[in-house]
Amino acid sequence: MSCHVVREHAGAGPAVLTLRSRPLRVALVGQPNVGKSVVFGRLTGRYVTVSNYPGTTVAITRGRALVGAQVCDIIDTPGVNALEGDVSEDERITRDVLTSDGADLIVQVADARNLRRALMLTAQIAAFGKPMVLALNMVDEAWARGISIDAADLSAVLGIPVVETVAIDGQGFSDLREALARAAVAGAPVGRTSIDRAAWANDLTGRVRRQSTLSLSRIPDLIARATRQPLTGLPILAVVLYALYLFVGVFGAQTLVRLLEDGVFGRGINPASIWLVDRFMPVPFVHDFLVGQYGLITMGLTYAIAIVLPVVTTFFLMFGFLEDSGYIPRLAIFCDRIFRVMGLNGKAVLPMVLGLGCDTMATMTTRILGTPKERLIAILLLALGIPCSAQLATILGILGGVSLAALMTLFVVVLGQMFLVGWLAARVLKGDRSEFIMELPPIRWPRLGNLLTKTRLRVWWYLGEAVPLFLAGTVLLFVLDRLGALIWISRVAEPVVTGLLGLPAATAQILVMGFLRRDYGAAGLFQLAHSGQLTGVQAVVALTVMTLFVPCVANFLIMVRERGLRVGLAIVGVITPVALLTGAGLNYVLHALDVHF
Repeated sequence: MSCHVVREHAGAGPAVLTLRSRPLRVALVGQPNVGKSVVFGRLTGRYVTVSNYPGTTVAITRGRALVGAQVCDIIDTPGVNALEGDVSEDERITRDVLTSDGADLIVQVADARNLRRALMLTAQIAAFGKPMVLALNMVDEAWARGISIDAADLSAVLGIPVVETVAIDGQGFSDLREALARAAVAGAPVGRTSIDRAAWANDLTGRVRRQSTLSLSRIPDLIARATRQPLTGLPILAVVLYALYLFVGVFGAQTLVRLLEDGVFGRGINPASIWLVDRFMPVPFVHDFLVGQYGLITMGLTYAIAIVLPVVTTFFLMFGFLEDSGYIPRLAIFCDRIFRVMGLNGKAVLPMVLGLGCDTMATMTTRILGTPKERLIAILLLALGIPCSAQLATILGILGGVSLAALMTLFVVVLGQMFLVGWLAARVLKGDRSEFIMELPPIRWPRLGNLLTKTRLRVWWYLGEAVPLFLAGTVLLFVLDRLGALIWISRVAEPVVTGLLGLPAATAQILVMGFLRRDYGAAGLFQLAHSGQLTGVQAVVALTVMTLFVPCVANFLIMVRERGLRVGLAIVGVITPVALLTGAGLNYVLHALDVHF
């Protein structure tokens, strides 16, 4: 059995080396948006989602690293602002790692630009009595703002190694690995209250921090300030949304989809597949199964690759750009007052924006919210009205080609229902709303390498998760068609779909398949509109119902895991009638007013 070096400690002095028959467990701890996940990736060689806003990591991630002659288990914990008192779910996860035998050694990753806040957390970490190292990250951005820190003096005061790093470039990591061997218990002689810690952090920051009048960050600071002011922030938001529409809705959902669907698949893959099947497998059943109306190739792969892949790829690129620029947290400033009416605060905008990529992932990030009531309301609103990337791109692609009025009608109706349901939920559900405290990251130009890597991994995730479900959904449709069940579903749903909603009967099948996978339903609506089977009014009604309709099965399962089966079923029981009644009401109003998009 191999033995790995770990440290047993006593008091605040240097730790004593002993031997154990397991790797050293190193926990990365720090406030949100200080670069813990980048440090984790540099140490372990594993990429985790790196974004320029808090809430990306909501659970621990583990990896292994060779540090000198030692094998270490590296644990990436969620970003935390506190480790005592009333803590959120992500803070509880981090505290559990530190209080149990889950960590032998702590590396606090700190933002070198905001040393005072980092030291307040240092005082709380020191109370756990474990050896630690302080990594002052993003020192390049601190230098650009004229900030320098006397790391040697800070190390002497705290009694622990202090190293300066630029994680995104790998600078300082040889020093960080070497410092792990000198980890010690921090001496932070402060009182028990937050006021005592703040006074101690202020004093120590004033001693070791230097501020120069020379700063290279004037332009980013001006942009950051402009995004927070309503007079300039709202026009900036309008420009961002318009750019999202042009890049995803026009370039992705129209230009690229047309290129793939009509060109690559329409003139190449599908005709070639039909020829090969008829040539080598001339059996009617096989022909229908592979290249028929509900064929694995002509429908399943065409939907997944030709229709949805271009729009999710362009969305992931745009979304990643906004993530890394530091703009997304600033949306919380604008949304705070609105979210307060719904029992939330501005911090809830983060899972909402993440939901535009995937509601399943976003549901997990609701753990960053401070109270159970907030998390439940956020999960409800995500399931109700936040379209995933494929849905959003479908909305932009279909209604963008109809009219701006059609697009605005959908967004006004969906946002109105979210506001109404959230307002009611805030008054029906018991519990409190947490305070809105958020550290805004700097505005910075995204790094192309990180942006492309993040987009590539998200696209691979989509291909690995969505394509099999698309194929499974196609097989299900094929079986239902063979059994005559699709006709039965259409007849059963006809009073609602064709009567109340005023939609083609084929929409019933699309809504059913949308539960299997939201982007599958989105692709079905896209194909319906592309073939001219939807009028402008029908497109608005269909997309509104699809957006408000029950979440996909993956999101439902995550809701069950987060809140339990009873709550998951209750959420579905609420949003299903809301979606259908809203669609019926919208259809009635548009026809009563004789609206033509």
